[in-house]
Amino acid sequence: MISVFASNFIKIFIDIILDIIYFPFWWYSAGFWFALKKVATFLSNQQKSLGIFIWLKNIFVPMYGQRNLSGFLISFFMRIIQIIFRSLIMIFYLLLSLVYLIIWLGLPIAVVWEIVYQLTPAF
Repeated sequence: MISVFASNFIKIFIDIILDIIYFPFWWYSAGFWFALKKVATFLSNQQKSLGIFIWLKNIFVPMYGQRNLSGFLISFFMRIIQIIFRSLIMIFYLLLSLVYLIIWLGLPIAVVWEIVYQLTPAF
């Protein structure tokens, strides 16, 4: 009975050690790829939500079917303003995503740094 317990304990202990050793490799390879896919999905959804490409596609189409000169000018400049503001919002989301990826890359280093800092004696 004790040997079965010891055998299972050793197997679990070895599995935990191997997981700790494998973790950095996963974090910077498959985990980072997963984070990149999540960021790409997030940016794609935000672009669809903002509809920047639709505004660009219809930039020369008059709004409300007014085909006179004032209708063309008003709709053109209105769409230019919409495209500028929506692009600024998209740039904000892009910067937010880049910050997320930088935090993803730096988090294990910061954790190890803090562990070492906490374990060193203060003089």
